[in-house]
Amino acid sequence: MKARTPYRHSTRFSMVATPASRAIVAPSMLSCDLSNLCRDSQLMLDFGADWLHMDVMDGHFVPNLTFGPPVIAGIRNSLPDVVYLDCHMMVTNPAKWVEPMSKAGCSCYNFHYESEMPEGGHKALIQTIKDAGMKVAMTLKPTTPVDVLFPFLDDLDMVMIMTVMPGFSGQKFMADQMPKIDAIRSRAPLLDIQVDGGVSPKTVDQCTKAGANVIVAASAIWGSDDRAGVIKILRDSVLSHGKGCIPFEHGRDCIPAPADRKALSTVMESRTS
Repeated sequence: MKARTPYRHSTRFSMVATPASRAIVAPSMLSCDLSNLCRDSQLMLDFGADWLHMDVMDGHFVPNLTFGPPVIAGIRNSLPDVVYLDCHMMVTNPAKWVEPMSKAGCSCYNFHYESEMPEGGHKALIQTIKDAGMKVAMTLKPTTPVDVLFPFLDDLDMVMIMTVMPGFSGQKFMADQMPKIDAIRSRAPLLDIQVDGGVSPKTVDQCTKAGANVIVAASAIWGSDDRAGVIKILRDSVLSHGKGCIPFEHGRDCIPAPADRKALSTVMESRTS
């Protein structure tokens, strides 16, 4: 059987066309009808989702066990190539899964700061993920102080702040995590900041006012009779409270690379000084 070429998301970037941050809604597919995962993935896109958020759990880093590279590959093969698969890696050894997830079609490899690191530490893992052709993000548990992320902000495509303890959906939103988002946004005005855990139409404004522009939601979307309406409410919150946010453009990867993001930030600062 012919080997599958690893999926590589476009890295084209235009300083003129890229806003400071984009309004992105990424439904968590863990809460869908898992017996119809590919069908429900397409359904979310039809309802206006920008990304698909895939919760990969190994049963060790967190107590739950979900899906891995074969399932990601199945979703990738069932959807258009431009669909962005945002994979939250709740695994003890994230370096082990970089190559399998790249081959499966992962767009963004989002690992936990608290997980075990290879030789060379977090920086080495970040580079390994980039070399595998994926975007790279780092996530914090609620119990981890935000300042551990600061040395890596220039190397990352996205950071994620969890507003529940990782492992299960349906938990209560932790509003005391908002200062973390604000601290990151003040240091990285062009970085994608994702929030995950208990986010709903009732709590999303707290996230977007703090500076989040990538919204992950599970129960709020899947438990609603108007899923498209919930997605719109979440996106509208980013557009209302985010600075310079515009709707995500499907089929176009306009995430600034870290070097380009730093250059654009310098240009923006010179225009306002």
